[in-house]
Amino acid sequence: MAANKRGPEPGSDKAKHGGQAVREKYGPEFYSRIGKKGGEAVKQKLGSNFYAEIGKKGGESTKRQQGPEFYSRIGKKGGERGRGTPKQQASDVAWRQRQDGASKKG
Repeated sequence: MAANKRGPEPGSDKAKHGGQAVREKYGPEFYSRIGKKGGEAVKQKLGSNFYAEIGKKGGESTKRQQGPEFYSRIGKKGGERGRGTPKQQASDVAWRQRQDGASKKG
């Protein structure tokens, strides 16, 4: 590790303790907020195509390492679990709430 880096060695017990202290102080949502901020900053700096490019590179790397049948295997496992329903978007939830509120008023 470079001598000019501050803080404990990543992955060490001291680093884990620091992460737990932050979680206790700010709550687990803190990590979501800072991750979103970081993602938005990268998107502003490098553009949204950056994520498509790194996703494609990651998929190609996985295909080279695991073989193309890997995707068939994990697709089957996902299908067997039956969790293929898409996540609800916040806009979907808000729309449903507006609809429920309108039907209760009328």
